[in-house]
Amino acid sequence: MSVAALPTAPSLRRRLACLVYEGLILFGLLLVPGAIGAGLSAAGHPAAPALLGAVSVLLFGAYFVGFWSARGQTLPMQTWRIRVETADGRPPGRGRALARYVAGYVWVLPALGASMLNGWSIRTMVGAVALGIVGYALLALLHPRRQFWHDALCGTRLVELPPSRG
Repeated sequence: MSVAALPTAPSLRRRLACLVYEGLILFGLLLVPGAIGAGLSAAGHPAAPALLGAVSVLLFGAYFVGFWSARGQTLPMQTWRIRVETADGRPPGRGRALARYVAGYVWVLPALGASMLNGWSIRTMVGAVALGIVGYALLALLHPRRQFWHDALCGTRLVELPPSRG
């Protein structure tokens, strides 16, 4: 397939709007490990924060890997007509979807790491994460096909789907 025939990448604006919607879904999913963590904290379990983090990462992973490998789309991606696929136009398999999920932590880990190392307040940490997300998104402008770099690393791409008819 020639470069000109490759599907169009969605605009950064659409991808970031989808990301905001995705955040709302993840917040809802976070209620499950939050309830577990609250119960453990109330019982005085010293590992409650670590368990909350681990359950959240596993739950989010199951959500993303499940949807990406089955359909190539989460609900927000369906709404914004964005799909993740491999070079042959199919949804990524579970292994590739898992690799994309893990690599996707590049959106937040640098800011979270800097926050932890420097003892920043929650407010400063949230600001750093937001700035890191915008900065990473802008790096897609340096990719020849305007893809995110974790997609290039994992052999996936985001494509814009045509509006549905009817």
